[in-house]
Amino acid sequence: MFKETTCRLRDTLNLYGSKKEPFFFLINYDLKQYDIIPLDQMPNDILYSINNQNIKDHKISLQKYPIDFKLYKNSFNKIKNHIKNGNSYLANLTFTTPIILHYSLKEIYHNANAKFKLYYKDQFVSFSPEQFIQIEDNKIFTYPMKGTIKANIKDASNKLLDDPKEKAEHTMIVDLLRNDLSIVAKDVKVEKFRYISKIKAGTKELLQTSSKISGILDNSWQNNIGDILISLLPAGSITGTPKRKTIEILNNIEDYNRGYFTGIFGIFDGNSLNSAVLIRFIEKIDNNLFYKSGGGITSDSDIVSEYNEMIDKVYIP
Repeated sequence: MFKETTCRLRDTLNLYGSKKEPFFFLINYDLKQYDIIPLDQMPNDILYSINNQNIKDHKISLQKYPIDFKLYKNSFNKIKNHIKNGNSYLANLTFTTPIILHYSLKEIYHNANAKFKLYYKDQFVSFSPEQFIQIEDNKIFTYPMKGTIKANIKDASNKLLDDPKEKAEHTMIVDLLRNDLSIVAKDVKVEKFRYISKIKAGTKELLQTSSKISGILDNSWQNNIGDILISLLPAGSITGTPKRKTIEILNNIEDYNRGYFTGIFGIFDGNSLNSAVLIRFIEKIDNNLFYKSGGGITSDSDIVSEYNEMIDKVYIP
């Protein structure tokens, strides 16, 4: 069944691309669910924003009830054991956090500050800072984002860039995504390594490190959009390395279905493609709201720091 679903997804994406028909696409974490819609047929219950630059002053506060530290510790130690045994070098461990806030998902979409935003059928909303892939003029780019620090910490930029754990984690993801791009592109290279950007985190500001990786595609890449996306999914920044083994580990340790969280969405406008990773994510389940967040675990990870990072990522920018 999974193979059939993936084949339908690939064939549909390739068909729209070959016709150069503009479309919206949404693909969940494990490629078992998707939505592909021509842009001229977009329904009213799906809203999206790509490369949004409209920064609002409105602040939305929320109450959060994170997982108990002991439960987090149990999962964290399982990941650490896999790393110790050489099964993984980096695993992006995630959890659900029940939240309370007095806004609808659509109101959150309209008021959140993020480069990429998606409101989907009153099921979930994402306000993501992370681009997945961008394709322009036969060139493909990806921008892995790994490494976070609070902006108000003294000398925060240098502390982030000099932190051995953060550097190792980021380097592993860059290496993974460089290899992933090599599956679909030629002349793959890291154009910019570990640059810092500032993002809003509710009432706080965070610094995050990203890198820019590029490659060259064939002139007929539009005919193979499905093959390109499926070859790169799930995104390396929200899984780990080695990717396939780490996905297996996470499936056994995480006690929930990620669904569309850490999947991707984007648009193809007939000539170019842009997409984002679905992080900073709130889902409505039985009229209750859950925020999904996490972070990368390596051999150098400190459990208290990782636990706090998972909680700090529960915010509306």
